[in-house]
Amino acid sequence: MLHIVTYPDPFLRQKAQPIEAIDDQIQTLVDEMAGIMYEKDGVGLAAMQVGIPKRIMVMDPGDGLQSYFNPEIVEAGTDLETLEEGCLSLPGIHVDVARPTRIVVKVLDPRGKPIEIEAEGLLARVFQHEIDHLNGILIIDHLSSIQRTLLRSKLRKLEKQ
Repeated sequence: MLHIVTYPDPFLRQKAQPIEAIDDQIQTLVDEMAGIMYEKDGVGLAAMQVGIPKRIMVMDPGDGLQSYFNPEIVEAGTDLETLEEGCLSLPGIHVDVARPTRIVVKVLDPRGKPIEIEAEGLLARVFQHEIDHLNGILIIDHLSSIQRTLLRSKLRKLEKQ
């Protein structure tokens, strides 16, 4: 049974490995990840967040479930937007994160076909957040030292759980 890996678990700092093939086992994993994401009211979930070190992500930015494999940002716009983000692996933590408003992502779709997706707005933000997870990066890594200091008591509570 999968569960959300939470901060400060060092597993969250590892880099995910590419997948070689999308087989029935991977599809079952995607279904389980989607179930957890919806149960926890998330918008996206990376396999790293459920203890699986594979480059797999699921998301639903408002227009239905999507799953992608081996995602990689190949282009990022220069315009940034700062918005509040939360994270299922950092329960109770919400921080402002500046991200490019437009990106191009190279992925494998659920059939294993390589495609490029030009993403803007929420879709771009969710891709970037989940790809960060696949690279061992958390939303708190985008903060200044002053912002991290302000969050110190909340982070310590998570560390003691």
